[in-house]
Order: sequence, then C-alpha cells, then structure tokens
Amino acid sequence: MEIADFLGLVHPAIAVIFVFPLIGNIVNFAWQTRQRRLQISTEGKSKIPPIVGKEHKQLGDWLASSVVGLTLVGLAYAIGKNIVQKQLWSTASFQVIFILLMFAATIVSLVLLYRSNQKLWRGIFATLTGAGLVIIGCQDGVFRRTNEWYWSHYYIGITAALLMIFSVAIVQDIYQDKSHRWRLIHTVLNCVALLLFMGQGLTGTRDLLEIPLSWQEPYIYQCDYVNKTCPMPNTQEPK
Repeated sequence: MEIADFLGLVHPAIAVIFVFPLIGNIVNFAWQTRQRRLQISTEGKSKIPPIVGKEHKQLGDWLASSVVGLTLVGLAYAIGKNIVQKQLWSTASFQVIFILLMFAATIVSLVLLYRSNQKLWRGIFATLTGAGLVIIGCQDGVFRRTNEWYWSHYYIGITAALLMIFSVAIVQDIYQDKSHRWRLIHTVLNCVALLLFMGQGLTGTRDLLEIPLSWQEPYIYQCDYVNKTCPMPNTQEPK
C-alpha cells in the first residue's frame, strides 16, 4: 500500500475505533435517561442515577463534533487527492484557496456553535456549519453516487452530520421547553440518525471493497460498471 492508500484508511479507522463505540454508549445513556424519567413520573423515584442525563448530553456533544470532524476528514481526503492528481494549486489556485477557507470556516462555525447561548446565534452558526459541509461536499473529487442517492455513503453521511448539528443547536431548548416538544423532536430525529449510522456502516464497508489501491486504479477504472465487465489482459507472448 502506498501513502495515499493509508491516508484513505484514516476516515474508516476513526469511525470504527471512536465514533461507533461512542454511538453505542450514547444509545445506552439515552435509554437509561428515558427510563429514569418514566419511573419518576409514575413511581416518584428511580434507581437509575441522575448522572445518566448529564453523561448522555456530554457524549452527545462529543458525537456531534466527531461526526462533523469525521465528515471533514473523508471529504478532505477525496478533495485533496483530486487536487494532487490534477495539480490544481498551479492551474486553479483560487479554487484551492476557497476550499481551504471553507474547511476553516466550517470548523470555526462548529466551535462557535458550542460556545453560543442565544438561540439566534446557535441558529446562525448551525446553519453556517451545515452549509460549509454541503459546499465542501459539492467539490470535485468527492464520489457522491448521485444516481443511487438513497444508498450513497456521501448523502447518508451528510444527512447524519446535519442532524447532529441540529441536535447541538436545540439542546438548550430541550431543557427550557416545558411542553417537551423539542425533546420529542430530538428523540425522533436521533432515532433517524441512528438508522443512518447503521446505513453508514453498510455503505462504508461496501465502498471499501469497491475502492482499488493506487497501483490498481489504471486498470480498474477501465471496467464497465454498468455491464460489470473489465477488459481482458493481453496474455499473448511477444514474438
């Protein structure tokens, strides 16, 4: 494997080692938090310690930032590989600078989202963070599988990341809303996000099987993916 191939493993490695175990812990704390709330409402007390709610919130913040960061890592690899192969820093330097600025702006917007207390600023920075992900994802080099968007690792991942950003933006409203409307929205959307993460595990594994090593690309990319055929190698011995 060449350096480019090892760099391509950074994104899935982070997902397997850090993000997916984090999802399991968050689901566990979310379930305990809900059970504790139901037990208190019906029985007046619960054996589940109150710290589970705080742990759920803290891990949720970690997950949201990790998912956005992981998305940026995956996009950076694809876009960076395209820049190197096409030498865009010499032919389209403005485009390269724009991409770098978008990465920086997205990261700064996410940091400011966590630091914002007012609803207006949370909405602004959440919107900027989400817009940054979408704009970066539209750059050349990103394999989007648009013809199969419903089974695309890119589209599922972007949607999951946007849901995580939205969850961070509304977390303070959940505690302030006595009607529990925001809590219900949070629960429903994060159940959807959980399904999307499961889809990411499947589509990510599929894509790893489909992506060739660097030295294999010249031959593999000659294949006809529609008819599932590849050119036959020339086995005739030279005279």
